[in-house]
Amino acid sequence: MQKQAHPAMSWSLDNVPYHDIDITAVRSREDLFYLVAGASFIEIAADLYTDNLIEYFNDQPEIMQWLVDYWKFEETRHGHVLRDYTKHVWPEFDWDRAYASFYADYSVQCTQEALEPSRCLEMAARCVVETGTATFYQALSGQANEPVLAHMASLIRADEISHYKHFYQYFRLYRTLDPTSRLKIFRAIARRVMEARNSDAETALWHVYMVQRNVDVNSDKTEFKKMCAQFSQQFRQYYPLGMAAKMLMRPLDLPKAVSRVVEGPLVKVAERVIGKKTSAKPEKQAH
Repeated sequence: MQKQAHPAMSWSLDNVPYHDIDITAVRSREDLFYLVAGASFIEIAADLYTDNLIEYFNDQPEIMQWLVDYWKFEETRHGHVLRDYTKHVWPEFDWDRAYASFYADYSVQCTQEALEPSRCLEMAARCVVETGTATFYQALSGQANEPVLAHMASLIRADEISHYKHFYQYFRLYRTLDPTSRLKIFRAIARRVMEARNSDAETALWHVYMVQRNVDVNSDKTEFKKMCAQFSQQFRQYYPLGMAAKMLMRPLDLPKAVSRVVEGPLVKVAERVIGKKTSAKPEKQAH
């Protein structure tokens, strides 16, 4: 079904017109159900990793205030609007039970011990996470065949781009205070990229799947893995690989000529990572 322009796109995330949702267009889209419900879990749980970061940067009042007043507020708002969208379109899904199960699992994974060993490197890792969220919501906006969801995703994407810019600004500050080699920065970026593929998203999707399919935590994951692989293949065609490559390379501060040479291979690597099959067991990734 071809996506139609929404008659009034001037609304914000504070006043989403749920009554305008084209339920007939989206209700049968299993991929969108899982992506939206799973994303709502991760966003609402922002308080977990906000607390970790506040403790890590506890002598930096400006950063601490921004984390609480803007980042945490906007992340949880994203989660609330995605939750409400899920409940409106798929009211039979027990969102609250699935989220409670997810939170119990996820809270164990979000530990301060897994943060990067220096503040400069942790800010570089933050840029990776925000790259992932910004590109995810851009792809979701393209994949959505329902105008309210598509616009909602584009608004969230704009917030995530803003978050990336703030973390990048703080990264540059700490790189000045604590000069760090490109090799160390590259390794921090690479670690977070490799962790991200099978951590937060898979954990969230698994808890949606358990409630939706009425299975328990010890159930065989063969069908779940097949479903995730299918979603990955569908998602690839909308994923902005070039945008992801540019955002990931920015903390390396490479000369323009080098960036142009590196970007192509990096896009190909990212394409393989996005398209590869999900593993049987989620890896732990701290925020």
